[in-house]
Amino acid sequence: MRIEKDFLGQVFIPENALYGIHSERARNNFPVSDSRIDPYFMKAYLLVKKACLKAAFEIGEIGKEQWEAIEKAVHFLIDNKEVLEKNMIVPALQGGAGTSFHMNINEVIANQALLFAGRKPGEYQLIHPNDTVNCCQSTNDTYPSALSIALIWRLRELTETVCRLQETLQEKEREFSGIYKIARTQMQDALPITLGMEFGAYAEAVSRDRWRLYKAEERLRVVNLGGTAVGTSMNAPRKYIFSAYNYLREYTGIGLAKSENLLEATSNQDVYLEAFGWVKVFAVNLHKIACDLRFLSSSPVGEVKLPKVQAGSSMMPGKVNPVIPELMIQIAYETISSDTLITQAVMNGHLELNPWLPVIASHFLRTLKNLKDGTESFIENCLKGIEADKQKCQEGLFSSYSILTSLNRKLGYEEIALLVKEGIESGKPIEKLLLEKKLLTKEEASDFFNLNKMTRQEKQ
Repeated sequence: MRIEKDFLGQVFIPENALYGIHSERARNNFPVSDSRIDPYFMKAYLLVKKACLKAAFEIGEIGKEQWEAIEKAVHFLIDNKEVLEKNMIVPALQGGAGTSFHMNINEVIANQALLFAGRKPGEYQLIHPNDTVNCCQSTNDTYPSALSIALIWRLRELTETVCRLQETLQEKEREFSGIYKIARTQMQDALPITLGMEFGAYAEAVSRDRWRLYKAEERLRVVNLGGTAVGTSMNAPRKYIFSAYNYLREYTGIGLAKSENLLEATSNQDVYLEAFGWVKVFAVNLHKIACDLRFLSSSPVGEVKLPKVQAGSSMMPGKVNPVIPELMIQIAYETISSDTLITQAVMNGHLELNPWLPVIASHFLRTLKNLKDGTESFIENCLKGIEADKQKCQEGLFSSYSILTSLNRKLGYEEIALLVKEGIESGKPIEKLLLEKKLLTKEEASDFFNLNKMTRQEKQ
């Protein structure tokens, strides 16, 4: 064991641990063991540190030996995730606006750099977690900047999956283009459409989600790095700030931009709420699609057949449930819940700093990962294997008196309403009812049942 000290006293730390006194205190103070920091967030923070410290080295704030050891340490930690995650002991949920996570990063970098410099962990004379690794920085500008980078990486992964979702839905639109069925409004029979049209509508909604996710990334590219504690850039020279942005853009491949008002960007976190709102819309659209498929595949309707992916009951043999759509519905519920949480966290930021960034970060990053992973399962284990039951679709269509709506211009609304009532009560087929009442000739009836015209796939 080694002993580390601060103004509060001393703490025993495992001899070879890369974390230090601040991390150990935080672990004991915040015993939320299942609240793990997203690995993308860790990597983003390492790159923020690398960019800031290279800029600090260039202006002479840290020495060459310090910088070279730190650069090696950052590369090592990025390449050795197990070492990094073993020493990142602070939970995602924590008090202090992210300071504990930040100090955990500082200590891990410092101690790994000390090892490369031939020193032991905890011998901070050469490389200190605060004086060296935190040079020209504050939690309040590095934490949100690293968070935005991690969110953009997660958003890009989700966007790729959303593109695949749209393509899969469009494939089903083409596959089912010739399968006619009855549309439903308010869960009741409406007018004829094709099953392909339904899937085409889903694809169109998802195409808008792609645009929304791009706009979310666009908002997140503007960060407050260089503002330090409250946005006044204390202890951060102007030359350092611009150099740090250049390096961070290079290291991340993201077109990051400096906020025009660093104090405002440090104080207000509405950008996260705005970006999450667009993500929530995607979850809402997923919920709609999943609910529709759950209904259309249900026993009474059965117009589509979902892939059988697992047994559905511990008691009823052979029962199979729509578990993949149900997964997506629950992910949507969680997303909407997180939106409410982030709303509360953003609106309760006070004065020059919002202390609730850790819970915003935790829920935002987890939501993006869950949506990506869930959507991939939705594509592979549900959508690609969906089949249409053509017979069920036709039975539902030709047993519905709603298709008489196409005769409104010929017979009038009131006459059609009486026909529908009589047809339902008598149970007579639609065509037979029309011919018996001599409302249509056989030729007219044949034209009446032209489904291409009804669904406007053929010019009228």
